[in-house]
Amino acid sequence: MIYLDHNATTPLHPRALAAMLPYLRERWGNPSSPHRFGNEAKAAVENARESIAGSIHCKPNEIVFCSSGTEADNLALRGVARALRSRGNHIVTTAIEHHAVLNTSKTLESEGYRVTYLPVNRDGIVQLDALEASLESDTILVTIMHANNETGVVQPIEEIAALTSRQGVVLHTDAVQSAGKLPQRPGELGADLVSFSGHKLYGPKGIAVLYVREDTPISPVITGGEHEHGLRAGTENVAAIVGLAEAATIAFEMSETEGQRLRALRDRLERQVVSSIERVKINGARAERVPNTSNVSFYGIDGESIVLALDVCGICVSTGSACSTENPEPSHVLIAMGLDAQEAQGSIRMSLGRETREQDIDFTVSALVDTVERLRRISSVRNE
Repeated sequence: MIYLDHNATTPLHPRALAAMLPYLRERWGNPSSPHRFGNEAKAAVENARESIAGSIHCKPNEIVFCSSGTEADNLALRGVARALRSRGNHIVTTAIEHHAVLNTSKTLESEGYRVTYLPVNRDGIVQLDALEASLESDTILVTIMHANNETGVVQPIEEIAALTSRQGVVLHTDAVQSAGKLPQRPGELGADLVSFSGHKLYGPKGIAVLYVREDTPISPVITGGEHEHGLRAGTENVAAIVGLAEAATIAFEMSETEGQRLRALRDRLERQVVSSIERVKINGARAERVPNTSNVSFYGIDGESIVLALDVCGICVSTGSACSTENPEPSHVLIAMGLDAQEAQGSIRMSLGRETREQDIDFTVSALVDTVERLRRISSVRNE
């Protein structure tokens, strides 16, 4: 099997699994308990917190553990909105965000907040002048993703952070698809809040981090005990936290060298696809992208048909976000970038990973050539 869907999830790194096992077997205490078992678990959580803080270049007390990137995004948006409601009710985001941000924004609209959805250009980039023009006296939060999950396009978060800082507006960025793939550390992006998830960087599922810069106004969304500095109630998932810390250490240590390797493989993939198949388009090709991601439109056929045909060949790709597989509508990201519905429906995402090799790329391109030719032939017969 050739797995080219690493933006959906990644395999658990053996070192992360090894770090987790003691906390699934003999060290199973509750970190809030005062006895030896509890103290062992609490020490493991705090050691992991310090390790992650070192990996992303922030302070340990700025790390809040959550159950998923979606929860981390919800805590950022809802938490800031509640904390600053007396100051204003305007939120700015973009048309290409993950549904964890878009649907949360829509829910906040139903609760009386105003939300501005900024457009992007054909390369998938938010324009700074449009962002600046959208900021108003009652703007309390800007939330713009770092790297898009479908196209891999990277937003200029450092420049955005400089703008929001001057305006006194809180900035959140969803870095789920960039953390560990780019040399930039989440704590150095300049954002006040940054989300990232364990299973996107070879850690376990069910664990994520929200980086909360000191003194950022934020209220809890899940209430109960005083876990996670009072921002996220609930007994900590000790084993997953330990596994995430180990996976994050590995990911950030190898991000630059692995990024170079994956960029070369992605470029090889795209060159071969463009030279071997007519009527294709690489979406976001002119923009900076995370090095492992390629989103390609094949004119005249449906992307879902390509995905199913490649699966028969033992190749795993997707049409976009794993969270949207039940949605028959064209990708909102590609539509926002100016593609028409047919172009968007004919797109697939290939996201490479640590086990991807040149022979996997060459085999995939060969399978794509045969698949696209066959599907286009079937499509033309149907349309006669």
